[in-house]
Amino acid sequence: MKRLLKHMAVILGIVAVSLMVTYVGLAVYYHNAFTYGTWINGIYCTGRSIQEVNDELVKQFAYEGVTVKDKDGGSYLISAEEISYRFDFKKALEIYQKRQNPWMWIDSLIGGHQVELLPVVSYDREAFESCFDALPICQDQRTDKERRVAITRTPQGYTLVNERTDVLFVEQARGAVLSAIEESKSEVSLQEEGCYHDLELTAQMQETLDIWEKLKNFQDCGIVYQMGEEKIPVDASVVCNWIAVDNNGRFLFDESGEFQLKEHAIDDFVEDLAAKYDTVGARRQFRATRGDVVTVEGGLYGNKIDQEAEKAYLTQAFHDKKRELHEPAYTQEAWEKGSRDIGSTYIEVDMSEQKMYYYVDGVLTIDTPIVTGNTSRRMGTPSGVNFVYAKQKNRVLRGRDYASPVDFWMPVKGNIGIHDASWRGTFGGTIYQTNGSHGCINTPRAAMEQLFDMAEVGTPVVMFY
Repeated sequence: MKRLLKHMAVILGIVAVSLMVTYVGLAVYYHNAFTYGTWINGIYCTGRSIQEVNDELVKQFAYEGVTVKDKDGGSYLISAEEISYRFDFKKALEIYQKRQNPWMWIDSLIGGHQVELLPVVSYDREAFESCFDALPICQDQRTDKERRVAITRTPQGYTLVNERTDVLFVEQARGAVLSAIEESKSEVSLQEEGCYHDLELTAQMQETLDIWEKLKNFQDCGIVYQMGEEKIPVDASVVCNWIAVDNNGRFLFDESGEFQLKEHAIDDFVEDLAAKYDTVGARRQFRATRGDVVTVEGGLYGNKIDQEAEKAYLTQAFHDKKRELHEPAYTQEAWEKGSRDIGSTYIEVDMSEQKMYYYVDGVLTIDTPIVTGNTSRRMGTPSGVNFVYAKQKNRVLRGRDYASPVDFWMPVKGNIGIHDASWRGTFGGTIYQTNGSHGCINTPRAAMEQLFDMAEVGTPVVMFY
């Protein structure tokens, strides 16, 4: 038993000595290297020298420069190359290694050490100053006293020019950018760094700001006119034309302190709207079936805005600050609104070709020869855009020297209409020049019956030579 204990003691002694030798050996080994379990910037550094680790950190570290962002979203790069940017990690590595105790390496067996180190940066200060001063944010040479607060007129309406808010303090910005470079940051926001400040306002400037708050609300109008496919907003660009000013451009106020409107301002707006979108008798460009574009003017078809109703509506809606899509009232309505009021369903009467066509949703449905008014007797059918305003069967058409029974009658303008003509054996060609109608559009019975059944009252009728 004694012998066994003696052997065990010897073995334990050997183990203890071995452990001690190993411990001391590693402590000595780590004296000039990083200790066990050391990770720096994601690199395993155990047993490696400062130079070895620095070389690898430099290889993986990439810095292209700093992007300077202003409050308006502008981005400006000061590149590392422009300022001769240089870096290494030796100093940081030396400091960190000195903090490691090589005799305490055994502690790292459990958790290890993970750190992030920044490089020591050097750059050309003069080059940096030159690059910074060249940035757009540094080009405003105005002094604080030169910065103004004013209300100006633009095509989009009145707007506020306030040059005393969010003023960039250039030297503070310079320091923020410089700090970002020294810390190897790729981006710096001047807004987040607090480089913008408001300057003190004078009493006159404050008065201008107070007027602007009222003006901004006054010209904020949310009415939008729906004119067919077009939308006409009554926004600040319109309302600014309504506001009364004196000869010096100063705003005029009423007894209650509200902005005065120019006399008849709303009336003028409605009248201009009608002048642009009223289409009764208007000159239109029309693509004929024969292939060319013809100008058609006159006629009874079209839209006509009820101006008095719209003046009353707009006056009330403006003062009530309504925000809505509005279709105007009309004294006469076409099938379509806006400038393209003929639409895609219409009757086309080509009096030069002596042809009549009927389109339904853009598809040619009827194609027939016709006979129009006798031009040699000065009874030629008038040009213009009209519409079918009635449909009757079995009428007797009467004039000074005639009484003509017809099966189908569709008047389009006064006593001029489209009807069958049983007394004619042929249609088309040049018949109208010497043996034409009294102004009506004579149509073969079969085609007329088809047209009568299909065409609705209100259908546009485009008539031209």
